[in-house]
Amino acid sequence: MSHAVMRRAVAAVSGAALAVLGLGVGVASAAPGSVTWDDGSERITRTISDVTPAAGDIITSTTAFDRTGGVVEYIQQVKDIHPPCLTYVEGSAKVDGSPRGLDSQGADFAKVAGSWALYPHISPNLRTFEFSYKVGADCARGVPLMTTVHYSGTLGSGTYDGKGPTVSVSETATTTALTVPATANVGAAVELKATVAPAAAGGTVQFKDGAANIGGPVTLNAGVATLSHTFDAAGAKSITAVYSGGAGFTGSTSAAATVTVSVPDAATTTTLTVPATANVGAAVELKATVAPAAAAGTVQFKDGVANIGGPVTLNAGVATLSHTFDAAGAKSITAVYSGGAGFTGSTSAAASVTVSVADVATSTQLTVPATANVGAAVELKATVAPAAAAGTVQFKDGAANIGGPVVVNGGVATLSHTFDAAGAKSITAVYSGGAGFTGSTSAAATVTVSVADVATSTQLTVPATAFVGAPAELKATVSPAPAGGTVQFKNGDLALGAPVNVVDGKAVLSHTFAAAGSHAISAVFSGAPGFLGSTSAVQSVSVPVPDVVTSIVLTAPATADRGVVVEFSAVVSPTPNGGTVQFKDGSTPIGGPVNVVDGKAKLSHTFDSPGAHSISATYSGFAGFSGAGSQASTVTVAGAGGGSVGSSQFGS
Repeated sequence: MSHAVMRRAVAAVSGAALAVLGLGVGVASAAPGSVTWDDGSERITRTISDVTPAAGDIITSTTAFDRTGGVVEYIQQVKDIHPPCLTYVEGSAKVDGSPRGLDSQGADFAKVAGSWALYPHISPNLRTFEFSYKVGADCARGVPLMTTVHYSGTLGSGTYDGKGPTVSVSETATTTALTVPATANVGAAVELKATVAPAAAGGTVQFKDGAANIGGPVTLNAGVATLSHTFDAAGAKSITAVYSGGAGFTGSTSAAATVTVSVPDAATTTTLTVPATANVGAAVELKATVAPAAAAGTVQFKDGVANIGGPVTLNAGVATLSHTFDAAGAKSITAVYSGGAGFTGSTSAAASVTVSVADVATSTQLTVPATANVGAAVELKATVAPAAAAGTVQFKDGAANIGGPVVVNGGVATLSHTFDAAGAKSITAVYSGGAGFTGSTSAAATVTVSVADVATSTQLTVPATAFVGAPAELKATVSPAPAGGTVQFKNGDLALGAPVNVVDGKAVLSHTFAAAGSHAISAVFSGAPGFLGSTSAVQSVSVPVPDVVTSIVLTAPATADRGVVVEFSAVVSPTPNGGTVQFKDGSTPIGGPVNVVDGKAKLSHTFDSPGAHSISATYSGFAGFSGAGSQASTVTVAGAGGGSVGSSQFGS
């Protein structure tokens, strides 16, 4: 290690041979630079492929180690030092021409590591290490930027600050292109435009007319500078654009461009006056007014691209033409002033003339009801003749519109309208007219509007069922309750009795149905002063066929012994086809119901307690037969007796 330190000390003071090539700013081609120094038995040569690069260029740093004597040394690390504005190109590191991955890198260095033998006098006695970098736009221009190398090996390490070569980034050359119009008029603004390449160049452009500045410097925006300029004298103008240069960019001047400036004719305007509409075969006036009024020459009127007649001579700035259109349609009319001595030509804005066949006269007839109620809609109807007339009808109440215009369909326009106030209303219908048809207004018609009677509703209440010969109540309730009026109850279309007066909103009828069946009952309120009549919904009353009245006769013994079977029998008249008989001891059923067979029912029963027992029989009734109950019979039961207690039932 002491030998390596000794070598480094010698290197620091040796001032070995130095060669720096091509450091001038703005050199168009690559200018490599080299520096060589000795450190003990090591000769080190560093070469930069281009020491005057431009921003964006790729440059390569090559360091060669040449062993000139001594013993073999193994190089272990080489650290290439570069300005921070240079960016290492990934994968560019090479050792002896072969790619080598980096061991590490930082903002200002790239380092490789390994073990490379370096022999004196025999191969390999020379090792080269390459690193490539991209020159950043942030590099200072025209300023020497230092590069160097550090390395370490088996014989020591070397830190060579300030060895070089230095790199001076050159300014980027620019070009300036000028765009101007070939001609211009005195007093009329034109645009002067300069485009500087590359577009990233900053700074200003000075436009010039010969040697004289045109305005002040114009700041570049994305490589472009524009200036609106008005020439104040006629003649040929030699225009240039001078780019000032900017940070990292050289200045440049455009080629000269000639602008021929002339005194212009006085501008004119032409105003066209035409009617908005015209009829086929009817003459109308077309009028053109040219300003200034001193302008002489002619005006050509046009329908689209077709001339209307010949040119008309201006008189005090005005040209008029009487013209008759021979076909219907929308006509686009213009007036073209030819121009004259000292005056430019001009064309009016197009004006549309709608040419139609003469309209047909129409008549409008109004149909309205003679009377109406407040709040009740009525129909207003207008009939326009001829029926082919299109357009709209506006109905009116006096001078006031009723709603909006109504489209005419087949010559008819109808409107449903509800008057909101009583009184005599003077109604008219105004037809707007339409394509080919004149407008017209109907004669006025009077509608007498009154406050309407109040609507009522009638609710019917009836029993769901009734019986022949038995009175049933029919009840009608009128809402709101009127002061008067009657209700007629009906069975279908047949009136039930006379109309019944409504009292406090109600009418009641007691009615006896004479026949069985389903009866459709309704109630019709007659109406009353200020109240409209109304009819209830139909209600159904079912009147069944009446049952045959039956009677039942009970037969029971007058006495019985406790525990001894006795028989009860019941006979139903007239004889029914079914049903049951329930025998009872007081209110207590004796066994279950006994079927009636041929009008008879029997029950065997054993009393289990002595005393007087009130026996009865109740017939249940059956289809077409009413139920019935017998008279009670008393059976006196003595305490003696034997046998089982209970009853058995049967019919006979």
